[in-house]
Amino acid sequence: MATAVMQPTVLVAGSFLILGLVLGMRPLGILLLCLISAVVVASGAPRDVLWYVERGWAMLVGGAFAALTLRRPDARFSGRALAAVAGAAAVAAGLLAARSGAWGAMEWAVEQRISQGLGTALEALRMMRGGDALPPALVTAVHETVRAQAKVFPALLGISSMAALGVAWWVRVRLSSGSDQGVGPLRDFRFNDHLVWVFIVGLLLLLTPWEDVLARVGANAVVFMGALYALRGAAVILFLSGGLSLFGYVMLIFGLIFLPPLVLTGAMVIGIGDTWLDVRRRLRSTPA
Repeated sequence: MATAVMQPTVLVAGSFLILGLVLGMRPLGILLLCLISAVVVASGAPRDVLWYVERGWAMLVGGAFAALTLRRPDARFSGRALAAVAGAAAVAAGLLAARSGAWGAMEWAVEQRISQGLGTALEALRMMRGGDALPPALVTAVHETVRAQAKVFPALLGISSMAALGVAWWVRVRLSSGSDQGVGPLRDFRFNDHLVWVFIVGLLLLLTPWEDVLARVGANAVVFMGALYALRGAAVILFLSGGLSLFGYVMLIFGLIFLPPLVLTGAMVIGIGDTWLDVRRRLRSTPA
């Protein structure tokens, strides 16, 4: 929900509905949730550009994930989800390229939604202050946030889509087999090591004075892969520590609230380093 530039409920419901249509709707719990998902997908107002984009994207991602699940049912969830997002992005890029002005219209609609959401948050803060004007620095920071989120919204959409697939798949596995290991424990989270080159190329495009389009591609690659590597770094930390205590969870929440750049960057560095060190595999293979 923190990374979603589109409605998380639509992403989850659309993915779950497609999984039900492709993989079956038994037992009864899955059928009922598919009906609820269909209502969620069909509802909502106004039916503007983003209304159709949200639902079309959910169908693309859910369909790709369902096809990959049929093809490789025993594959790791993270691999299937990454491939589904990449495949859906390729199809969406082709569709947008085929229609002149489609990308510009969608980008404008996304920026307007982000701006409206943060504007509502600013108004709530102003009311909490008794109607007093907000500090100019805060207003400026919010406008910069809008521009930054609009610039990397494809990466944010990819991250939130993987999260939505995780929710939909976990619920389906839970209802169909009773297992709570649909996505596996966080401590085992990993993905293809060769994807580090996506991060490296994105970083080069971002740091090199290329044209604005290439710099934006690089920024989205860095944000998307950076989030995945931060999650992989968290997995390594959990594996080495054996889990977090209550105090550890409190400190983690405190760090994410007050020092998010430091915490996320540290986890990302550990995740990238794990590409070459592969600490978890080495420790598992080391005799006791």
